[in-house]
Amino acid sequence: MPQGREIFARLTVEENLLMGMATKSGRKASTIKGEVYELFPVLKEMLHRRGGDLSGGQQQQLAIARALLAEPKLIILDEPTEGIQPSIIKDIGRVISLLRQRGDIGILLCEQYFDFARELADTFVVMSRGEVVASGVQAEMDNENVKKHLAV
Repeated sequence: MPQGREIFARLTVEENLLMGMATKSGRKASTIKGEVYELFPVLKEMLHRRGGDLSGGQQQQLAIARALLAEPKLIILDEPTEGIQPSIIKDIGRVISLLRQRGDIGILLCEQYFDFARELADTFVVMSRGEVVASGVQAEMDNENVKKHLAV
């Protein structure tokens, strides 16, 4: 899932979701899985609204849902909290946590919001200027050491 959402602004929410299934064939390609609406209830309410008319947080949820409909084995989330209000960040964190618990999809989270990433990560790698400066499992995360690399 690209940083900055990259939804199709002129397409409806439903059409955006169907684009996520473009690689599927037959009936599977025309039926949006109900699970998407369980993960992101707001999308069901806005099926016929254009993607460009949604708030930034709603667009982010749409982008994640669209990516999940492709049924990937790995999802790469590039800064899903960027420019998103705190309540939507919690919703996105809840979805990532559910996906992690489910265990049928690998998740690579690229994120500068340390507290968000720390709650969700099993393992971590911290990079600074293209070099790995810290790595390990969640229990080994030294908050101060990691945060000093994330400071601007």
